[in-house]
Amino acid sequence: MIKKTTKMLAVVFASALLLTSCYSYTSTVGEGAQGNKEVTKWNHYVVYGLAPVGVSDSKEMAGGAENYTVHTRQTFVNGLVSSLTFGMYTPTTTTVTK
Repeated sequence: MIKKTTKMLAVVFASALLLTSCYSYTSTVGEGAQGNKEVTKWNHYVVYGLAPVGVSDSKEMAGGAENYTVHTRQTFVNGLVSSLTFGMYTPTTTTVTK
């Protein structure tokens, strides 16, 4: 009975780790993107994303545009890098569409 419960808990724990999703959020400035020109940069965080080291400036990335959309997410590659460094370095990607 204990062996079966332990095995079930291990499966649930492994599933919880494997099924976590990448986060994503979008901000609209002004009326949002009016075209399809994109500028993409990585944001650099350490210690599981708790301490920012280098974060992109979306206003600067927009290049003076008044209407643009900012999409920040953790891509597959960002997640892979984070897992390879055991979370010590956790990048995200920001894309500004104008």
